Amino acid sequence: MARRLDGIGFGGEPRAPHAADPGLSRGRLVPEPESPTRTPFQRDRDRIIHSTAFRRLAHKTQVFLYHEGDHFRTRLTHTIEVAQIARALARALRLDEDLAEALALGHDLGHTPFGHAGERALARAMAGFGGFDHNAQTLRIVTSLERRYAGFDGLNLSWETLEGLVKHNGPLTDREGRPLGRRDAEGHAVAAELPYAIRVYQERHDLGLWSRPGAEAQAAALADDIAYDAHDIDDGLRAGLIVPDQLEGVPLAGEILRDVRSRHPGLDLGRLIQEVTRRLITRMVEGVIGESLARIDRLAPASSDAVRALDVDLVAFPAEIVEADRGIKAFLYRHVYRSASVMGVMRDAEAVVEDLFSAYMHRPDAMPAEWGEGLEGCGPERRARRVADYIAGMTDRFALIEHRRLFDATPELR
Repeated sequence: MARRLDGIGFGGEPRAPHAADPGLSRGRLVPEPESPTRTPFQRDRDRIIHSTAFRRLAHKTQVFLYHEGDHFRTRLTHTIEVAQIARALARALRLDEDLAEALALGHDLGHTPFGHAGERALARAMAGFGGFDHNAQTLRIVTSLERRYAGFDGLNLSWETLEGLVKHNGPLTDREGRPLGRRDAEGHAVAAELPYAIRVYQERHDLGLWSRPGAEAQAAALADDIAYDAHDIDDGLRAGLIVPDQLEGVPLAGEILRDVRSRHPGLDLGRLIQEVTRRLITRMVEGVIGESLARIDRLAPASSDAVRALDVDLVAFPAEIVEADRGIKAFLYRHVYRSASVMGVMRDAEAVVEDLFSAYMHRPDAMPAEWGEGLEGCGPERRARRVADYIAGMTDRFALIEHRRLFDATPELR
């Protein structure tokens, strides 16, 4: 164990100068004794895995609803896949694998039931009460809503993990603290203001919102992109929303499809899907490693703080993969995320979330006592935030159970 704490990676290679050093962590909001057997980032990873929010990911939608089939991905299976890719990138780039894994495992904790449909519904409902953003909700969960420890609320994660969870997609403000414009999970421009949970937490604990995140957070963000691209193609093909021939004109995916068909003519659909998706992951991972190593050689950051101060990301796709990623996402958006069958179910899912929000706002006592307590007579913003926290923590299944309890008719979501 001492070798690990002394800066030796699991692959036996010394940790790179630009990697996060657990021995130099900026610590936790609430000071705790150091562990004699685990680094701070290993403890963060373990706390995330043992959290209630992490367990709930097993029954939260990725793209298709949980009961449409056992082979489609949930938020949990997606998260595990992201973590595997993030560790592979971290190992190749001599980063801290534990921090990269912790960030990958925690990146989706704030997602609502029913995927982005639930988030859209909550964002509309909360528009007059500070808004709702799943990334900010992740921060709220790990700093406040998890109640597992006697000495503090949340998980009391290290500064580096909190920073990476908040900033894995880049800086949120300029150096003067002015919010930057950003895009939501579906690529739409969002008003230049900090999400409520991030704004509130930043007043207590400065996460350096103006800088880029560390290299481990950059690796986890790209791992998320790679997993989305490959596995949503996989799920889309298995669901029959798309057929292999439609991939012909998709950048990189089409090239890989043609190569697989050339090498293995007559391959059955299941094996064809597996070959295409695993090769797509490999090509994208190798692209990240090659581009990032070239940037490391050119920019030579001497520390993790030097990575944060750069004007460009250190861990990045090469230009051709950037274009392929854009093309794959555009294809998935048209043919999977916005397909008629998915959109019909998502509209019903949004209605379920909107109904629940309205019901709990009018009747806080319809929530469990620990959630509804103290809301009678309080201001609407406090009540709305409590209701949003409660709904956001629901699984798809529990949201439907609650809707059936409170309403006469509940959509089947099929």
